[in-house]
Amino acid sequence: MKIICNKLNLAKGVNIVSKAVPSKTTMPILECILIDATADIIKLTANDMELGIQTEIKGIIEERGMIAIDARFFSEIVRKLPDSDITIETDDNLQTTITCEKSKFDISGKPGEEFSYLPSIEKQESIEISQFTLKEIIRQTIFSIADNESNKIMTGELFEINNNILRVVSLDGHRISIRKVELKEQSINKKLIVPGKTLMEVSKILSGEAESIVNISYTNNHIVFEFDCTVVVSRLIEGDYFKIDQMLSNDYETKVRVNKKELLNCIDRATLLIKEGEKKPIIINIGDEIMELKIKSQIGSMNEEIIIEKEGKDLLIGFNPRFLIDALRVIDDEEVILYLMNAKAPCFIKDEEESYIYLILPVNFSAA
Repeated sequence: MKIICNKLNLAKGVNIVSKAVPSKTTMPILECILIDATADIIKLTANDMELGIQTEIKGIIEERGMIAIDARFFSEIVRKLPDSDITIETDDNLQTTITCEKSKFDISGKPGEEFSYLPSIEKQESIEISQFTLKEIIRQTIFSIADNESNKIMTGELFEINNNILRVVSLDGHRISIRKVELKEQSINKKLIVPGKTLMEVSKILSGEAESIVNISYTNNHIVFEFDCTVVVSRLIEGDYFKIDQMLSNDYETKVRVNKKELLNCIDRATLLIKEGEKKPIIINIGDEIMELKIKSQIGSMNEEIIIEKEGKDLLIGFNPRFLIDALRVIDDEEVILYLMNAKAPCFIKDEEESYIYLILPVNFSAA
């Protein structure tokens, strides 16, 4: 095999597929990136058997062939080479020579035939969504997946397709994040649990342009994201997702309308008094036109008042400040509406159309 690629194109392709290279594996071949130039296009592939990424890069194929090269060495070499054309050449003994201007590296490769290709997916159904929308949906929900493996389903997000509505849900036992978007076309109803890791990596690769489309296709076991010249294939998480609708309620005793930026900045300031790992609640006292926020820690205390519009009862309630910050940060509205029942019931932050819903459980601050 002999190919010539521009350094920037090659580095971009390597960076994209490296996201699917496992950090630990018992199969050395999976620590490699496959360079496939057996057809008229150069393809780079990485696969950790749960997540696989393939991307096409521009270049000249002088001799067809393929080789698997250690991903860590290859990506570091490409990153540190000059911004010029890079030639990659392999011989019959799988010795790979990488040259760029006056630099020359010789490293040993592995047979491309041993590499685990991306699974061939017979696409049963698919939806289309803009790159911008998908990137935003992930950003606005990914923070509330669970990071421990004790409950596998909590480490993923529910993609629920219902006619022409896509609802994306994440939860970690203390909060729920929900985003709803309208699709251009009707689709068959389907529920998929997509690993959070997959969504994080997809989000990093997406350009986020409103005009660029992502085609999402799926079977019972896999989901495929296709955009630009890249294909991401991931296993789905098996099992039934939680019955989310049973956790949502439209009942409330207190409704608060508040400037989002003011509330976010106030809570952010309050967290200055909390040491890392310390669990101190922010206590919110909701009165007629004033919301008072208090926090007390070993370092000191703070209290601040914000003007609000309130309907219903006064309320004293405590929250983990980090959970409020995470939700408020990803809401783009100037004002937010909080719906509350009592000091032990969840708080709902949602808009009138329910295009977003954030549920946050309160904390028992008398014991804190």
